[in-house]
Formats: sequence, C-alpha cells, structure tokens
Amino acid sequence: MRLFSSSQNLAVEIPGRLATLLFLTMIIGSTTTAVAQVEKIPPQEPKVTPAPEKVQTQKVLFIGNSFTFWRGGLDQHLKILSQSMSPELGYETKAVTRGGASLEVMWKRTSAAEEIRKGKYDVVILQEDIPETTVESFQTYSKKFVDLVRESGARPILFMAWDYQRLNWISMKEIAEAHFRVGKSLKVEVAPVGFAWALCKERQPALNLYTRDAEHPSVAGMYLSLLVIESTISGKSPLTRAPKKLEIPGLQQLNEKGRNFLREVARDALAEWKKKN
Repeated sequence: MRLFSSSQNLAVEIPGRLATLLFLTMIIGSTTTAVAQVEKIPPQEPKVTPAPEKVQTQKVLFIGNSFTFWRGGLDQHLKILSQSMSPELGYETKAVTRGGASLEVMWKRTSAAEEIRKGKYDVVILQEDIPETTVESFQTYSKKFVDLVRESGARPILFMAWDYQRLNWISMKEIAEAHFRVGKSLKVEVAPVGFAWALCKERQPALNLYTRDAEHPSVAGMYLSLLVIESTISGKSPLTRAPKKLEIPGLQQLNEKGRNFLREVARDALAEWKKKN
C-alpha cells in the first residue's frame, strides 16, 4: 500500500498490516468526531421561577351592629380568610359598628358616614337589623347610605340579616322581601345572609345558627354569613373558599363535613337569590 507525501511527491512503502491499522484509525477518529458533533446536547436554559400572582387590594368597610361585630367581627373574619387563601384574596377590612343600631342610628349617631367619605373604600357592606327598626326606616336610610357610598366611588352591598325570637314582629320571608324591593329600587346588590340561614334551617334543622340568646350567630351562623358576604363581593363560588388552614376563632368547632355543608348551602342560597332577582 502506498501513501503519498504532498511535500515531497514521493511514494513510500509501508507494510500492509501497519497501513491497514493507520487507515482504520483515521476512519474511526473521523467517525467519532462526526458522531460527537451530532450527539452534542445544547446547553439548557436555566429554569425561571414564575413570579407570584399579583393580588389586587380591595378595601372593605363594614357598617352594622352586633350582628357584624359578634365573635370578633366579620371584618376580621374576612381578613383571615383572605390571608389564608393561596394566592391571598387581597382584602383590607375595617368596621364601624354600634350594638343594637339600625342604619338610621348608624347614620345619625356614629362616624359611619364620615368614614365612607374619607376612607377611599372599594366596597361598603351595609347591615340592617329590621326587627330593631321599621321597613320604612330601612328604605330611607339604606338609600342615604347607598347614595353616599356611590358618591365616594365605592360599591355598596346590603347585608340582609335574619329574624330572631326577641323581636318576632317580622318574619324572615318579610325581611327578605324588604331587601328584595330595596335592592331593585336602588339597583344595589344584596348579600342574602338571612335567606341562606333559612335554607340551612330547612335542610338541617338540628344545626343551630344562633347562640344561647337565640339572636346572635353561633360559629356555624358566623361562618355561613362570611361565606355569603365574600361570595357576593368576589362573585366566586363559596366552594372555592376552603383553605387547608383557616384560623378563625372558634371555627375548629366545625369539622370539615360541617364546613362543606355550609359552603354548599351558601352556594345554593346565592344561586336561588340570583334567580329571584
């Protein structure tokens, strides 16, 4: 076998076996290089951790009486729920309350109106207690509050409370009808809490929504109220408001089955109220 030197243009004799070995070495080397080039893995781009979802803050003001501030206050319960969700719901809350007060009393004798004017709120929850007042007063002062809330740039929501034994001159059905009429006339949303309580009593009479005074909310009554109000604000199903850990004082009295039952009641009551409207 001959290999030719380009520099000298001379034929050089090389023994057959050695020539063959050199030839194979050249072929294997070039093949290995080609395969390495084909199989070369491009460098992977570093993984980018997605930024946490940005939560839009909503300032929520509660106006009401002891039905609002009982068991630590629905404003605080909403804040705890907000912080327990992932991502958080973004609620910042405050309350102006007075025991036994109607909206008329809240308008005339508290700082509620001034707080609405200066607070730069997104949502204002207006809780009436019709057994403590009259339907006519509710109509008059709910309009005053709703107009003021809208003037401030916030969204008004009427918190429909419930009937109770101490002042039983009006039924739950009549309370609901009064809220329905005011909601229609003022074109304002209603959080149908009392309506949800009535549905809960119908489905599970043994579950007491009242404390021993048969007036204020038990843990179950408080939790159902919270679910209805939050869902009215957000438009989301109460079934989606089930964080693994929810440290509202007293809520441990309800097991997961009981909580889920109340979430379902809240969902169905809201759906029925929407159909009614």
